[in-house]
Amino acid sequence: QVHLVESGGGPVQAGGSLRLSCTASGRTVSASAMGWFRSAPGKDREFVAAITWTGGTKLYADSVKGRFTISRDNAKRTVYLQMNSLIPEDSAIYYCASRPQGFGLATRTGTEYDLWGQGTQVTVSS
Repeated sequence: QVHLVESGGGPVQAGGSLRLSCTASGRTVSASAMGWFRSAPGKDREFVAAITWTGGTKLYADSVKGRFTISRDNAKRTVYLQMNSLIPEDSAIYYCASRPQGFGLATRTGTEYDLWGQGTQVTVSS
């Protein structure tokens, strides 16, 4: 069975940092673009960041550009989201997602990802 498992979330004070990890099991994701999305209470799920299968192109939401960095290690089947200068508005459940195998281009559209993790909570206090 195929799984994406996120880790690294938790409580943090404003201005702090967290690094989220997402590891795939059951299938390789090396040929797939990967993305991070987040969902906060009362808000629609929003795109955060995405990375092509080679890691050569990265996309970011305007709200996190310059503060968050997405990266991947295909040998470890893992994608990371380094989050710096966190603000309370970053509080949400963060989900990683994989595009179908062979779809290596990163996109901002959640419906173009077919595999999702269970999410990890990030809570930023002021």
